[in-house]
Amino acid sequence: MTVRTEIADGVALVTLDRPARHNAIDLATAGELAATWRAFRSDDAVRAAVLTGAGGRAFSTGIDRSVEVPQPASPFSLDDPLLRIGPKTNDLWKPVVAAVDGMACGGAFYLLGEAEFIIASTTATFFDPHTTYGMVSAYEAIHMAQRMPFGEVARMSLMGTAERLGAARAYEIGLVSELAEPGAVTAAALRCAAVLAAQPTEAVQGTVRALWAAKEAVRAQALAHAPQLIALGNLPPGRQAELFRARRQSGTEAPDFRVR
Repeated sequence: MTVRTEIADGVALVTLDRPARHNAIDLATAGELAATWRAFRSDDAVRAAVLTGAGGRAFSTGIDRSVEVPQPASPFSLDDPLLRIGPKTNDLWKPVVAAVDGMACGGAFYLLGEAEFIIASTTATFFDPHTTYGMVSAYEAIHMAQRMPFGEVARMSLMGTAERLGAARAYEIGLVSELAEPGAVTAAALRCAAVLAAQPTEAVQGTVRALWAAKEAVRAQALAHAPQLIALGNLPPGRQAELFRARRQSGTEAPDFRVR
């Protein structure tokens, strides 16, 4: 199991448990996440949830690059294993608080984009590597455009690995609602979730649904364009792999960025 779940006093703590891979999401993890959210829908013992990553180095770095996902030849079709990993896409309207310690990037935004709010450690960083490796940031950029000012998400999406959004700036622009010391972020998120779980659950879920209804039409229309944009704009997989290999060989994959 790569997703750990603990339930106490109405709050479920969901932990991505692949620290050796920076909690990157493979096909098994994607399936476990979807199954977890769907199970919570009918579990009255769960009234709120906290989502975090194990190890302290990363919340998640998105899709595991070792995963091979065969794609249809048509530019109008796209098989994306991350499409069903979020709570809202699994019709869960119980509130979810994301607790980010370390890196959150790329496909992690599928999860952060469907949380009610985000609490982060003071050393957390957010970035989107897609453009650096010849890939279109579509789903990720759309999800984050619902949470950040346009200029900020545009800069993060376009700068690739050259720049990371630091916790302080993320808090200033409203992406993050609270900062905690490293190692204390999950506890801070659990405290908030405990308050949510203590409220009448029908009122809480109705409010969650109302909040999402306020932006769902725009988000749904934007996401509908994502498959075609990716199919038309992505470099061929072999060329993407060359870019990854080149950066690893040059030793620039990790250090060539600045945090703002």
